[in-house]
Amino acid sequence: IGVLIEKRLNALGVGSYDQIANWTSGDIDRISRSLEFKGRIERENWVEQARILASGGHTEFSRRVDRGEVDTSRET
Repeated sequence: IGVLIEKRLNALGVGSYDQIANWTSGDIDRISRSLEFKGRIERENWVEQARILASGGHTEFSRRVDRGEVDTSRET
Protein backbone atom coordinates (compact mmCIF):
# COMPACT_ATOMS: atom_id res chain seq x y z
CA ILE A 1 0.00 0.00 0.00
CA GLY A 2 1.48 3.29 -1.08
CA VAL A 3 1.25 6.66 0.62
CA LEU A 4 -1.88 7.83 -1.24
CA ILE A 5 -3.83 4.65 -0.52
CA GLU A 6 -2.65 4.78 3.09
CA LYS A 7 -4.07 8.30 3.44
CA ARG A 8 -7.37 7.23 1.90
CA LEU A 9 -7.57 4.22 4.22
CA ASN A 10 -6.76 6.42 7.23
CA ALA A 11 -9.62 8.73 6.22
CA LEU A 12 -11.90 5.67 6.33
CA GLY A 13 -10.70 4.81 9.85
CA VAL A 14 -8.23 2.11 8.81
CA GLY A 15 -4.88 2.63 10.46
CA SER A 16 -3.34 -0.74 11.25
CA TYR A 17 -2.44 -4.05 9.70
CA ASP A 18 -4.51 -5.74 12.42
CA GLN A 19 -7.64 -4.04 11.12
CA ILE A 20 -7.01 -5.19 7.55
CA ALA A 21 -6.03 -8.67 8.71
CA ASN A 22 -9.46 -9.06 10.27
CA TRP A 23 -11.55 -7.72 7.41
CA THR A 24 -14.61 -9.73 6.51
CA SER A 25 -15.90 -10.06 2.96
CA GLY A 26 -18.33 -7.26 3.83
CA ASP A 27 -15.47 -5.02 4.93
CA ILE A 28 -13.60 -5.76 1.71
CA ASP A 29 -16.68 -4.92 -0.36
CA ARG A 30 -17.24 -1.67 1.54
CA ILE A 31 -13.62 -0.52 1.32
CA SER A 32 -13.38 -1.58 -2.34
CA ARG A 33 -16.40 0.55 -3.16
CA SER A 34 -15.08 3.50 -1.15
CA LEU A 35 -11.69 3.36 -2.84
CA GLU A 36 -13.12 2.38 -6.23
CA PHE A 37 -10.81 -0.67 -6.24
CA LYS A 38 -13.01 -3.40 -7.63
CA GLY A 39 -11.16 -6.67 -7.00
CA ARG A 40 -7.82 -5.09 -6.16
CA ILE A 41 -7.85 -6.00 -2.47
CA GLU A 42 -8.43 -9.66 -3.29
CA ARG A 43 -6.04 -9.66 -6.28
CA GLU A 44 -3.22 -8.22 -4.20
CA ASN A 45 -4.02 -10.36 -1.14
CA TRP A 46 -4.20 -7.42 1.25
CA VAL A 47 -5.76 -9.44 4.07
CA GLU A 48 -3.16 -12.23 3.98
CA GLN A 49 -0.29 -9.75 3.67
CA ALA A 50 -1.69 -7.73 6.58
CA ARG A 51 -1.80 -10.89 8.71
CA ILE A 52 1.86 -11.53 7.97
CA LEU A 53 2.87 -7.93 8.68
CA ALA A 54 0.73 -7.69 11.84
CA SER A 55 2.55 -10.73 13.25
CA GLY A 56 5.95 -9.13 12.59
CA GLY A 57 6.68 -10.99 9.36
CA HIS A 58 7.71 -9.64 5.98
CA THR A 59 6.15 -9.81 2.55
CA GLU A 60 7.91 -9.50 -0.78
CA PHE A 61 6.54 -5.95 -1.08
CA SER A 62 7.72 -4.97 2.42
CA ARG A 63 11.19 -6.28 1.56
CA ARG A 64 11.21 -4.16 -1.62
CA VAL A 65 10.21 -1.11 0.43
CA ASP A 66 12.99 -1.83 2.95
CA ARG A 67 15.50 -2.02 0.10
CA GLY A 68 14.28 1.33 -1.27
CA GLU A 69 13.01 -0.25 -4.49
CA VAL A 70 9.54 1.32 -4.22
CA ASP A 71 9.30 4.99 -5.22
CA THR A 72 7.29 5.97 -2.16
CA SER A 73 9.84 4.34 0.17
CA ARG A 74 12.71 6.57 -0.92
CA GLU A 75 13.63 9.61 1.09
CA THR A 76 13.32 12.88 -0.77
